[in-house]
Amino acid sequence: MKLTKHGHACVRLEKDGSTLVIDPGGLTEESALQGADAVLITHEHFDHLEVQRLATLGSGVEIWTCSSVAEKLEGLSSKVNIVGEGDSFTAAGFEVGVAGRDHARIAFDVPVVQNIGFLVDGEVFHPGDAFTVPGQPVGTLLTPTGGPWMKAAEMVDYLREVAPERAYSIHDGLANDIGLMLVDSTLARRGEAQHADFRRLRTGESVVLPG
Repeated sequence: MKLTKHGHACVRLEKDGSTLVIDPGGLTEESALQGADAVLITHEHFDHLEVQRLATLGSGVEIWTCSSVAEKLEGLSSKVNIVGEGDSFTAAGFEVGVAGRDHARIAFDVPVVQNIGFLVDGEVFHPGDAFTVPGQPVGTLLTPTGGPWMKAAEMVDYLREVAPERAYSIHDGLANDIGLMLVDSTLARRGEAQHADFRRLRTGESVVLPG
């Protein structure tokens, strides 16, 4: 399986001629959706969901997401499937499990929205905007590394608890070059400490995952 990092929190997964795209939001370049066979959306915030962009998808491209996002996608030509924690389904030949329910708390006066994470082929876990532990071993973790709802210590705790073989940065589109240097150094230190491959992929950079 090939994983390609796109802007902010978006990744493309490709295998056997099929492409699955997760969270192509407003901070992601439009090319991320080219050739997509299915799309997964973790939650409704603009940096993960851009409704107008999804409206350009063909009717053969299915979308899988939580109920609050599905309400915003009414009228799309694509079929929208509602899923929640504990569900499993097949999307474009990928086996997907769902874990998590809520977005991480941002501030006392900001409502907590629905947020689900996706475990793809038992290998890649995308948690959206939460530090959800999927309850089973994860080979490749897409770990949030920046945002108004988190701090670096939480990221480190998350890496230690999930203990993946590989972890790649997501939710890093709000950082400037200095902030990204901090992300890089923190991931490198944790990777060394946990004897694992932890790093930030640049936009457009790909890795081939085992299995």
